[in-house]
Amino acid sequence: MAKVNKRLAVLVGCNYPNTQYELHGCINDVVAMKDLLVKRFGFDPTNIELLTDASAATGEGPSLMVLPTGENIEAALSKMVSQAEAGDVLYFHYSGHGTRIPNPAHHFGHDEAIVPFDFNLITDVDFRQLINQLTKGASFTILSDSCRSGGLIGKEKEQIGPSTYRATSPLSYKAKNVPFESILEHLTTLTGINTSDVGTHLLESFGANSSLKFLTPQLESELFDLLKADEGILLSGCQADETSAKMNPMESGGKAYGAFSNAVQMVLK
Repeated sequence: MAKVNKRLAVLVGCNYPNTQYELHGCINDVVAMKDLLVKRFGFDPTNIELLTDASAATGEGPSLMVLPTGENIEAALSKMVSQAEAGDVLYFHYSGHGTRIPNPAHHFGHDEAIVPFDFNLITDVDFRQLINQLTKGASFTILSDSCRSGGLIGKEKEQIGPSTYRATSPLSYKAKNVPFESILEHLTTLTGINTSDVGTHLLESFGANSSLKFLTPQLESELFDLLKADEGILLSGCQADETSAKMNPMESGGKAYGAFSNAVQMVLK
C-alpha cells in the first residue's frame, strides 16, 4: 500500500484579553483558517492543533496547558516538525502581536519576534532552528499575521510584494505591534529586576523555556552557518520594519480580523 502523506497544522491566535495590549480578531483568524484547511485542503481535524487565549477572557474553559504561551507554542511546533516525513505538508498560522528586539550586532540593528500570551518571546533564532530541523522533502508554510513578521526566520531573504491598501468598506484598524519598551516594562513588573536586558527578564521568568537566543547566545551563529535550501515559505503580513493591521468593520455585526489573514482566506476561497 502506498504511503499516505500527512497534513499537519498548528494555529495560534492571541487576543491578550483584559490587558492593555488586547486585540479582537486574532482568534477569529485561526478558527476561520482551521475551517478552510479542513474543508478546502483536506486536513484531518485531529492533525490540527489550535491554541488560543479565549479561555483567559473569562477564566473558565480549557486548562492553562492549551493557552498559547511561549512554551506551549514551541512544544506544538517541535512536535509537528519531529513527526514530519518526506512528502508531508506542515502549516503554522500565527495571528497576534509581534515586536522587535534591539540587537547592535544585527545588520539592521534588531531581531524580530512574536509575542505569545505570556510574553515569553519566540524569536527569529527559534524559527531558524525549527526550519533547519525539517526533514528533507517535507514542506513547511509559515503565515504570520503580526508586526515585524518579514524577519521572523533568521537569515532568510525577504521577497517583497505590493504595499498599498485600498479599503472597500468603512474600517478602522490597529497595528498588531507591542513596542519593545512595553515588553520590557511588562517583564520588569514580573521580575522586579532593574535592567534593560530583555534576556535577563525572560530567563528569570521562564528559565529553560526561554528563547534559544537568550538561553544559548552562541547557538545563533552556529544555526546560521547551517543554512540550507528551505522546503517551504514564510508568508508575512508586512516587512521586518513594518506593522500589520487588525481590522474592525464598522458595520453592525461585523467581526474583527487580521487584514492579512483575511486577505489570504479570501483569495483561497
